[in-house]
Amino acid sequence: MELKAKFDMNRELVLCVAGTATVLLGLGLVYKLTRRERKLTRVGVVTQLLVHPLKSGRAVPVETAECLRMGLKHGELRDRHWLVISEDGHMVTARQQPRLVLLSLTCEAGQLRLNAPKMEELRIPLHQSDGSVVDCRVFSVDVQGRDCGAEVSEWLTRFLESEKAIRLVHYESDLKAQRPHQKEPLFPEDEKVAYPDAAPLMLMSEASVGDLNRRLDNQITVFQLRPSIVVGDCKAYTEVQFVPPEHNKIQLSHDTWDHIQIGEVEIKRVVGCGRCILTTVDPETGVITRKEPLDTLKTYRLTDPKQKTSPILGQYYTVLKTGVLHVGEVVYKISS
Repeated sequence: MELKAKFDMNRELVLCVAGTATVLLGLGLVYKLTRRERKLTRVGVVTQLLVHPLKSGRAVPVETAECLRMGLKHGELRDRHWLVISEDGHMVTARQQPRLVLLSLTCEAGQLRLNAPKMEELRIPLHQSDGSVVDCRVFSVDVQGRDCGAEVSEWLTRFLESEKAIRLVHYESDLKAQRPHQKEPLFPEDEKVAYPDAAPLMLMSEASVGDLNRRLDNQITVFQLRPSIVVGDCKAYTEVQFVPPEHNKIQLSHDTWDHIQIGEVEIKRVVGCGRCILTTVDPETGVITRKEPLDTLKTYRLTDPKQKTSPILGQYYTVLKTGVLHVGEVVYKISS
């Protein structure tokens, strides 16, 4: 009896192990069949990372940057987290005040530093905990920011030679942000940004800018187009949905970077960046022409049906996987 009991017990154990193995094998087979194999194709190399702490302000080139859901971050500087506003809370950009592109906003040792031509440097504490929270508007969207104080207001008003007071606000994580989905349904509903026009990231290739420059009498730099990530070692427009039209026909590009990986970071393309009058402001002089390069772009870059009157140069991306970006990293297109 005792021998039979041991045999039955061992038999049950063997059956249990066999059953578990069968289940695991089945699950593994299902996973293998349903899993989408990912293919990485090298498409370029990161040549520049540009943080624009102040909306319409001077870019800060960096060698490394954290790529977060709300855009690039370098130290205390976060992309488009500071905004100049009028007394009634409406945004003030280089569209209205072209000389804003000459204004540099940086951080050092817990202090905010403002610099501009023919102005003394202004330093104030980075965190203005006693500043009031201000309701403001970026285009037609209601957002909030913490006022950076009267000293900054007076400095900015003098620099811009404004008849009315100008103020600076700073976005903090607990304040009301923009929801890009409200303006463009292609963005995820949970996406949010501080003060950019639309998306947390804008990517552009050097070759696309080079192609534009070949059509211009006066060359421009990538700083005039204000991207976050600049990619080299690729052909013009391979990052976009369309290539320049030939014989009045729009040709689809087979190299669209819909989903890309850079190091540990993954980003997803949403829509092309429709360019506006801001591209005609020279970042070195603060002079607006309202002509070039916008007029030239309109002759060959009206390629996105969603942007019927705005030429496309650069692409808006959302962040799927956060991480640290480095200049020199390879850019991979992800496909299945």
